[in-house]
Amino acid sequence: MSANSALHILAIAGSLRKDSFNRRLLAAAVQMAGISGAEIDLVEPDQLQLPLYNADIESSEGIPLPVVALQERIARADGLLIACPEYNHSIPGVLKNAIDWVSRPPGNPFPDKIAALLGASTGASGAIRALAHLRQVLTSRGVWVVPAQVTVPRAGEAISGDGEIVDDATRQQIGRSVAQLLEQVRRVRGD
Repeated sequence: MSANSALHILAIAGSLRKDSFNRRLLAAAVQMAGISGAEIDLVEPDQLQLPLYNADIESSEGIPLPVVALQERIARADGLLIACPEYNHSIPGVLKNAIDWVSRPPGNPFPDKIAALLGASTGASGAIRALAHLRQVLTSRGVWVVPAQVTVPRAGEAISGDGEIVDDATRQQIGRSVAQLLEQVRRVRGD
């Protein structure tokens, strides 16, 4: 990709619920990235409904076509914006399953990608435990995760029903995280 072309960011939320707090949080980050000139490729919830990873399926049938499509989208991306809810103090199964499938060789697109992580929860932790697990999983796959992550506790108070971020501190967190992502992507591309 040439140094002067637009940054291509793949945005994904680890929640299948279309109106989830994490999808709303991701939408705010996507909007900020778009204002900064990034082109966004948004993964829709139904595109994460992949078969459960099974090495027997992989060896007998190969990588499923929806997984290959997601691998190709990640490979084309300069960076990743990932919003992750917290289920039982960890990563939702649907997101972990997608990572497990996508990271399979020979199409593993994760090494040397740059990612920013966001998480919202209705509880007091703001999905911080899930983001710690997600950071560990992505790092093990060769992804560099920017330090400025976004954690939104009591998401029902911080994010309105129409998706507006009502808390200024949360908007600033999102802005820092998106800025770090875009800055690192530009640095790697030589922009």
